[in-house]
Amino acid sequence: MPLTRNAKMVTTKQPRAGKMGPAAENANPEKEESYQAKRSPSSPQGAPKKRSAFGDITNSHKNQVVAGKKEAVKVAPNKAQRAHAALGVAKNNEINLKKSMKKSPPVEAPAEPKLDPVPEELVPAQVPAVEDIDKEQLGDPYANAEYAKDIFEYMREREEKFILPDYMEKQPDISGDMRAILVDWMVEVQENFELNHETLYLAVKLVDHYLVKVERCPPCVDDFLYICDDAYKREELIAMEMSILSTLKFDINIPIPYRFLRRFAKCARATMETLTLARFLCEMTLQEYDYARESPSKLAASCLLLALTMKNLGGWPSPVVTLQTPTLEYYSGYRSQDLHPLVKRLNFLLTYQPRDKLKAVRTKYSHRVFFEVAKVTPMDMLKLEEILKNC
Repeated sequence: MPLTRNAKMVTTKQPRAGKMGPAAENANPEKEESYQAKRSPSSPQGAPKKRSAFGDITNSHKNQVVAGKKEAVKVAPNKAQRAHAALGVAKNNEINLKKSMKKSPPVEAPAEPKLDPVPEELVPAQVPAVEDIDKEQLGDPYANAEYAKDIFEYMREREEKFILPDYMEKQPDISGDMRAILVDWMVEVQENFELNHETLYLAVKLVDHYLVKVERCPPCVDDFLYICDDAYKREELIAMEMSILSTLKFDINIPIPYRFLRRFAKCARATMETLTLARFLCEMTLQEYDYARESPSKLAASCLLLALTMKNLGGWPSPVVTLQTPTLEYYSGYRSQDLHPLVKRLNFLLTYQPRDKLKAVRTKYSHRVFFEVAKVTPMDMLKLEEILKNC
């Protein structure tokens, strides 16, 4: 069939299967844990952002060209013509205005009723807008963006159910130092087997909640000697697992600070290095029995606030995330003043290192894949106090 006069033949070359085009090769997707992939296989904020499955399926963006029709070309008037026309319009407007003023006298507007002044304290303050931090991931089926807010509200409710009492008093054979040694060993296990960070936090919670209800005798010397060489039989391991689950009535969906920390950092748009520093602070508290009874969400928020301050990013709000301040308070449920006492305790813990002989956490976060955040200098206590007063 012969081609029309104005038609042009366009050939498109499709890329072969198995090869990426230039756009795919030059793409630079956001990678949050590219440096931690080897030691931490789980991504802290989900998989890389995917393209939406459905793009713009309409053709409204295409220019529709009708063959055989040409639009008339309009000649723009010169400057002199435009100036003369504008002068004429202005003169006519002035004449019409004078005529209308002669015909109709000015009408006085009715006096508005005087209202009593509203007390200043009753005037509602302008509520700043809260950003929807999940809208960017609505097209990602792995992010569960539609249910994220409900999930974390549910976790906040479950926090109240898992508040730990001071169980160490009724454990005559266990001390806080022994618990710290156990947690230090658990950190090494998590790192060596490249387990998820959530697994470590949940394991520590399970130990605490189990010890609340059951008195546990410490292992003897022989057990420690064989702990790395099949010290226990398979039947004994299964029996202990069944004892833990039955004691806790299989309710092991315990909120942990690690999950809250990931979401709060997303609200603050914190960098991966700042988030890793906050995770280091949070993991340091696992060994300390005094922090076991802290609310997981409050502990996570305090670790993030201290990390932002240490990175010279300000407080809760910080200058960098000023626009995100309502978002932080909305999603975390905490104001900056609510976190100040815990932030000071965390900085004290980082400064004086009471567990200097237990080095698993510090060794782990001194590695370059964790940005060597364990080597960051702690803040001066007086300087931190001054910063917290102003935020």
